[in-house]
Amino acid sequence: MSTVLSEQEIQRRQALTALMDLGIDPYPAEEYHINATSADILENYENNQENYKQIQLAGRIMSRRVMGNASFIELQDASGRVQAYFKRDDVCPGEDKTLYNTVFKKLLDIGDIIGVSGYVFTTQTGSICIHVEKFTILAKSLRPLPVVKSADGKTFDAVTDPEFRYRQRYVDLVVNPDVKETFVKVSKVKTSIRDFLNEQGALEVDTPVLQSIPGGAAARPFMTHHNALDIPLYLRIANELYLKRLIVGGFDWVYEFSRNFRNEGMDRTHNPEFTVLEFYVAYKDYIWMMETTEKLLERVALETNGKTLLKVGDNEINFQAPYKRISIYDSIKEYTGFDVTGMDENGLREVCKQLGIPTNESMGKGKLIDEIFGEKCEGNYIQPTFITDYPKEMSPLTKKHRNKAGLVERFELMINGKEVANAYSELNDPIDQLERFEEQLSLMERGDDEAMFIDYDFVRSLEYGMPPTAGIGIGIDRLAMLMTNQASIQDVLFFPQMRPEKVAKVSTTEDYTALGIPAEWVPVLQKMGLTTIALFKEANPNKVFNDLGGMRKKMKLDLTMPSKDEVLAWFN
Repeated sequence: MSTVLSEQEIQRRQALTALMDLGIDPYPAEEYHINATSADILENYENNQENYKQIQLAGRIMSRRVMGNASFIELQDASGRVQAYFKRDDVCPGEDKTLYNTVFKKLLDIGDIIGVSGYVFTTQTGSICIHVEKFTILAKSLRPLPVVKSADGKTFDAVTDPEFRYRQRYVDLVVNPDVKETFVKVSKVKTSIRDFLNEQGALEVDTPVLQSIPGGAAARPFMTHHNALDIPLYLRIANELYLKRLIVGGFDWVYEFSRNFRNEGMDRTHNPEFTVLEFYVAYKDYIWMMETTEKLLERVALETNGKTLLKVGDNEINFQAPYKRISIYDSIKEYTGFDVTGMDENGLREVCKQLGIPTNESMGKGKLIDEIFGEKCEGNYIQPTFITDYPKEMSPLTKKHRNKAGLVERFELMINGKEVANAYSELNDPIDQLERFEEQLSLMERGDDEAMFIDYDFVRSLEYGMPPTAGIGIGIDRLAMLMTNQASIQDVLFFPQMRPEKVAKVSTTEDYTALGIPAEWVPVLQKMGLTTIALFKEANPNKVFNDLGGMRKKMKLDLTMPSKDEVLAWFN
C-alpha cells in the first residue's frame, strides 16, 4: 500500500488528534447499549409511538446536512438506514457548545460510527426521524467511503468495480445494501437445508479437512506438510469417504457442509475454495435421492424467496417438483446425433474429433464421455433436470446399475446449464471398489492429474460391511447463485480468492527531480495523489498546474508558484 496519505486521510487523522485533545476517546471500550434498530423504528413507530420516546441506536454516518444550529444525518445500522436530527441546544443544553460546534460539525465524517439517544418523531415532510439528545463517538473512520448517491429509491454512482468490491468486501457491504441482502439470502439457503435435514432425523457431523489421501472426487488437490508428524497432507477435495465410514459405523443419515479445496481453474462458477453439502442415507438408492432432492430444493426456493418460480439471468426457473429425468447417453444422442452407447475409447475419440472437441492421451472412456456431455449437452438444461445412468468408467464410487450392464446408478442435477448436484447409489462392494480404484491408478499413470488415489483404509471399512446407501453432494455456492440471481460465484462468496493486490511503489524525490521538477514541489504532487511517476505522466498538465496553487495554500507552504510553461515542461 502507498505510504502517502490522501488529503482526506490527512484531514481525518487531524480530526482524530483533535478529538483526543478534547478528551474524547475515538475508540471507546465500554459496551454501548442499544434498544432499537433502524428497521424497527421505520416499520413500527407509526403504530406504536409510545415505545419510541426514549431510544438508543448505533450505526455509521452515511450522509450529512449541516445547517447552522440544526443538522440532519443518515445513520446506517445492520438493518438499514434512518434519519437523525441534531439541534445544537438539545445536544449541548449548557453554555458550552463545543460538542456540536466543533465535534459534530467539524470533527465527524461520513463513515464514522456513532451512538445516538433521543426520541422518534415525524418531520414536516412526513419522514420518520430520531431527535438526538445525546451522541457518542464509537469509531472514527480514517478512510473515506466511496460516495454513492440515491434519490427517489434509485441509486446513482454505485460502486460496481469487481476488483474493488471483491477485494474490499467490507466496503462493498457498507455502500451497496443489495450486496448485504444477497448474503442474507445465502444464509437462508443453508438454514433451510439444515432445517429440512434435521426434521428428517439426519445428524450433522464434521470430518477432517486435512487428509492423508485426497479422496471422494476427481480433482487436483492442494498439498501441505504436517511438521510434527513429518508427513504430507492434502486439503480435502471432498468429504465423501469419511461420511461413508460413518455409515459403516452405524449412523443411518449423516450430513456435512464441507469446505472443499481444489487446485484448479477459476471462473464465474469455480473458486478454489467452495462449500458442498454432502449427505448419506442408509438403505436408500439414487431414485429415492432424486425424490428427496426435489423436495429439498423446492423448500429452499420457497423459504429463501417465497416462491418456486425464480428469475435467474434471462431465464425463469421453476424449482417445483418433479424434475425431468434423462440418461446421459440419451442426452448425448439428442444434442449431437451420436449414439455412444457401448462405444470403446477409440470410437469416442473419433466422435470427439467429429464434434471438434480436443482430447489427449490421458483421457479414458469416462473422461471422453464427460467432455462430450459438457461441451454439447450440459448448457441446454435450464430447468432442473436429472441426468442419469452414467458409464462405470466415469463413476468409481458408484454401484453398478441393477438392470443396465456397463452403467452405474448415478445422477447429476443440471440447472441453468450447470451441474448443481451429484448423487449415487453408493458402491458398497469392497472387491469391486478396489478394482475401480486400481483403474483410476492406471489413469493417473497415463497423466490424468484428476484421477483418484487408492484409499486402502476406506476399502478396509467396506470390508466390515456398509449397508446399501444413497449419497449426494450439492454445490452450495452454485445453488446460492440461483437463489439470489447472481451470475458469478464471486458474488455469493464473502471473500473470493484473488491474485495478490498490486501495490504501486511510491516514486522517490530523485525520480521527480529527474524530470526537472523542483524537490520542494514533490510533497505537493504526492498530496495531490500523484505518488508515482506513472500516475504523474498520466495526469492532465493543465489540471496539475491549476491544482498546485490550491494545494500550496491548503498545506500553507511558502513556495513561489512555477509558471504554466514550467509545469508543462515537467511533462516533456
